[in-house]
Amino acid sequence: QVQLVESGGGAVQAGGSLTLSCAASGRTFSGYSAAWFRQAPGKEREFVSGISRSGGTTSYTDSVKGRFTISRDNAKNTVYLQMNSLKPEDTAVYYCAASSAIFAPPRGPYENWGQGTQVTVSS
Repeated sequence: QVQLVESGGGAVQAGGSLTLSCAASGRTFSGYSAAWFRQAPGKEREFVSGISRSGGTTSYTDSVKGRFTISRDNAKNTVYLQMNSLKPEDTAVYYCAASSAIFAPPRGPYENWGQGTQVTVSS
């Protein structure tokens, strides 16, 4: 088990940028793949981006490709999500998740979840 704490959310105007961080504690974080999910009001939670244990493989949902970048620093036990060119439709609570799988599976399972951080993008 790892404990995950997200930070970096906030309110920005369309076209702006934010960087989310997910700090892990507990077991060795390099033993987990990680992902970012988001949930907008009235919608189901969706996979945004994932990164393998080593950081060598990443994946993105189509709507964020070219705008978001996921990365990790295993020495700091932290995963990041750099979000550029933000759009109002990116507004959601963003969750960090960790899986024992080598590659972050878009459909899970994820055994560990953070509490979420709110991102609000105004037009």
